[in-house]
Amino acid sequence: MTERRTHFGYEQVAESEKAAKVAGVFDRVADRYDLMNDLMSLGLHRAWKAFAVSVARPRPGERFLDVAAGSGDLAAMLADRVAGKGEVWLTDINGRMLARGRDRLLDAGISAPAVQCDAERLPFGDASFDGVTVGFGLRNMTHKEAALAEMRRVLRPGGRLVVLEFSKVAAPLQRAYDFYSFRVLPWLGARVAGDADAYRYLAESIRMHPDQRALKAMMEQAGLSSVEVYNLAAGVVAVHRGVRI
Repeated sequence: MTERRTHFGYEQVAESEKAAKVAGVFDRVADRYDLMNDLMSLGLHRAWKAFAVSVARPRPGERFLDVAAGSGDLAAMLADRVAGKGEVWLTDINGRMLARGRDRLLDAGISAPAVQCDAERLPFGDASFDGVTVGFGLRNMTHKEAALAEMRRVLRPGGRLVVLEFSKVAAPLQRAYDFYSFRVLPWLGARVAGDADAYRYLAESIRMHPDQRALKAMMEQAGLSSVEVYNLAAGVVAVHRGVRI
């Protein structure tokens, strides 16, 4: 039987190969990941993440899960908001990125459990968290519908799922954005992170990711209600928020 195929950027690969390919990208850029985020977005990624956290509405004492936590930016902001009896858990499929996030939080005086796992098979019980966030990670997942269903499963009734992700930019900016994505980003990646291909994959993966309307429909199909969409930077990124009934 022929194995199903999926996209890795513009490349078609066997589904069983995608996770390893994505892991390879992040292994190669982990040491310069935060610096590249600042350079690529001119520091705006911090404001985007702060907005996503505000939309998640974390409250003191709540329990949050940050999926694909990476270097821990969202988790640190969440921890500040649930301080006291609250908890923030980190997960990532990539061990190197997860360790980086955990260590950054520890350096900031924040103790947060970190679990290496696949977002499509979260090792938590049903209704375990008041909120789940995923920042710039959903587009790298092989089966996005399965990952969204898992995130919904671990939410308590009334719990919020917030997805921060690159999305479809407004039409008047498309040509300039394409030039930046396919010319500037690989050039910057080569000189700063020593890896042009990783940032070429980034640009391609954004184009293959569902746009605002499609992702809203996917969240609703996963069982989330009251799904809202907030465009930031003219649609360069979007925040989706849904609630488990």
